[in-house]
Amino acid sequence: MTDLTPQKEAALAAIDAADTLEALDAERVAALGKKGWVSLALKTLGGMSPEERQTAGPAIQAVRADIAAAIEDKKAALEAAALEAQLANETIDLTLPAPDLPKGSVHPVSQVMDELAEIFADLGFALATGPEIEDDWHNFTALNMDESHPARAMHDTFYFPNAAPDGGQMLLRTHTSPVQIRSMKEQGAPIRLIAPGRVYRSDSDATHTPMFHQVEGLVVDRDIHLGHLKWTLETFFKAFFEREDITLRLRPSYFPFTEPSVEVDVGYSNEGNRRVVGGHGDAEGHDWMELGGSGMVNSRVLEMAGVDPNEYQGFAFGLGIDRIAMLKYGMNDLRAFFDGDPRWLAHYGFSPFDQPTLSAGVGARP
Repeated sequence: MTDLTPQKEAALAAIDAADTLEALDAERVAALGKKGWVSLALKTLGGMSPEERQTAGPAIQAVRADIAAAIEDKKAALEAAALEAQLANETIDLTLPAPDLPKGSVHPVSQVMDELAEIFADLGFALATGPEIEDDWHNFTALNMDESHPARAMHDTFYFPNAAPDGGQMLLRTHTSPVQIRSMKEQGAPIRLIAPGRVYRSDSDATHTPMFHQVEGLVVDRDIHLGHLKWTLETFFKAFFEREDITLRLRPSYFPFTEPSVEVDVGYSNEGNRRVVGGHGDAEGHDWMELGGSGMVNSRVLEMAGVDPNEYQGFAFGLGIDRIAMLKYGMNDLRAFFDGDPRWLAHYGFSPFDQPTLSAGVGARP
């Protein structure tokens, strides 16, 4: 067998002298490549006797291992030197603006819910929640809706096939009013709360979706009257729309859970293709727009919730969260709220760190 020591020493010297990764790779190919001298030496083992291979094989493999180890060490040293040189030559200009980074945003509905909670908390209202899957007693019966009420119809309500514990029907709640019943049964009176959340009705067009958001308010105490209701709503709308010229009109209506009942209209004007809340609805260039329903809580509702109507009175109101968000932020299609289009969210998104406060303003700020 030919002694490989001279070739090994020459190769190790060439590897040590290599000053670039390209030169080092050339030495690797010359020694360990398919036609390299180490590879050719390994091929000669096929023509040797078993006794010769026992001696020559380990010697050649040892040479191969030494060459490979030297190449790896030199490669690591050259890469470290190249990195140090790059770091020494490259600098960062700290006067340049930082690159834009992807950031999340708060959905407009979530933002408006935060605004609602902030405003009503300042007015002394507690926040209440309840199940979205309800039984028909809490959703209809306890709110003075009889068995033939149109709201119970299949085309308005999503029913479940399984029965409620009392034998009634289970359904996706059509409003957040059941939270009022549950809260009065648990806490009694006096009580002051708002109940925001998701509700469900079988309806879908540019201004209606099968799932949407509502907030309902409830105040039950002694000597409560419609004047308290109007002041509360006026105060809320002035804070929410951040305008002092809000004018409300209470228009007689009918709801089974309130008596007397009133629709809440607000004055607005058209600016371009957008409705802008503010001003008197009878003023020139203005009109009235309905924003929600309200009224004095029906005595039968108080009785079914375990509150004595001879001692307590109260008012309730309901508003569509998605609708008032559309008015405040200039959105024109309710369905876009739930399409999940990132371009729409980017256009109407709010900073996750921009928390609404009454002192700094409750709306989105540039």
